[in-house]
Amino acid sequence: MVSIHVIGIGLDGAAGLTAAAQQAVNRATLLVGSDRHLAYFPHHAAPKIPLADFHDTLRQIHAYVSAAADSDRPQPAIAVLTSGDPLFFGLGRLLLSEFPADWLTFHPHLSAIQLAFSRVKVPWQDARLVSAHGRSPDTLMQALQQGAAKIAALTDGHNTPPAIARLVCDLDLPGQYHLWVCENLGGAEERVQQFSPVDLAAQEDTQFAPLNVVILLRDAETDVPDLATLPILGIPDSAFLSFGDRPGLMTKRDVRVLALAELALQPGQVVWDIGAGTGSVSIEAARLCPTSTVYALEKTAAGFSLVQQNAERFQVKNLKPMQGRAPDALSALPAPDRVFIGGSGGQLGEILDDCAEVLKPGGRMVLAIATLDHLAIAQTWLQVNRSTWQQHALQVNLARTVPVAALTRFAPLNPVTLITLQRSDRAPILS
Repeated sequence: MVSIHVIGIGLDGAAGLTAAAQQAVNRATLLVGSDRHLAYFPHHAAPKIPLADFHDTLRQIHAYVSAAADSDRPQPAIAVLTSGDPLFFGLGRLLLSEFPADWLTFHPHLSAIQLAFSRVKVPWQDARLVSAHGRSPDTLMQALQQGAAKIAALTDGHNTPPAIARLVCDLDLPGQYHLWVCENLGGAEERVQQFSPVDLAAQEDTQFAPLNVVILLRDAETDVPDLATLPILGIPDSAFLSFGDRPGLMTKRDVRVLALAELALQPGQVVWDIGAGTGSVSIEAARLCPTSTVYALEKTAAGFSLVQQNAERFQVKNLKPMQGRAPDALSALPAPDRVFIGGSGGQLGEILDDCAEVLKPGGRMVLAIATLDHLAIAQTWLQVNRSTWQQHALQVNLARTVPVAALTRFAPLNPVTLITLQRSDRAPILS
């Protein structure tokens, strides 16, 4: 039977191999590997196939096996030299698709990601592992948007450490990451450096070693924003404290700005924010209208605490965080001029009924709806109450630019429907 030993090898070369792996190399009748890997065995007597083009290399291996089968030579013993763990984003998967599994024996070395986490001294059993080596950065972007606390990214000549840092900056993530670039791990020229995303993105002209891993760790706390430099409208998502396990769970800045425009806020009003989450809409409303009083109602203890922390963070004294479940908790609040419904806890119809009873003349309600199910509930409610309410809906489909190596493309945000309601006998038709 043909034997193919797939041997992971590190920057310490032959000296880092186990006895079994070394023995497999010594007995090999054919060596396959990159120029760097083959150079570790300059005096090996077996013929060598440089690993450059995968498909050409596989063709040569098949030809070697076929030639051996047609002759009286002993069964081939092939040693394929590869980096780290061959079954971790390595050559192992391709070899398993080409040859019977019982021909293959794997000898893994420490992977670059194992070494990288050991260098930054962080446990990595819960890390998100991503390869951007010869791949689209979409998987990395998804991990960042989902707020993965620990990410390890394998890079290439296009998806370089600065390109990854630019992606982090351009996504305007809720929460902040710090990045480590770990180069030549296990070798004499090993180097590990820590960067902020902004600083690393500016290192475009810096030459990082081709053998590198980027570790991204999300901070539990974000830096306190400089209130003097914040925009009047449209606070960056990254400025808010957010849920540790669901950092993307907030009304995004782009949608938030549109929702605030639909609310048509005026000074001296009472504003309700139902299902406030992190309090992002409440805080923007409170900053825009300091003479108004904004009540941010959130049912969860974690959300209520976040609203309190963000209110203090942005120093909005006219925001009143409230913990409770709508619609039951609404009876304790003064009648509103404006209502924003960002979350309903499965009680959207009941919440609309209660808000409709107490909304002041000329008042408005704005709903932010992210699912077809809640949109159906809202439409059913409006059909029953269409004689009382004017309404219009705004389907929000937005996309932000993100870098893809040296190029740029659009990445879509989740679609949201904004429904604006106003009593038909209280104001002119909505525009």
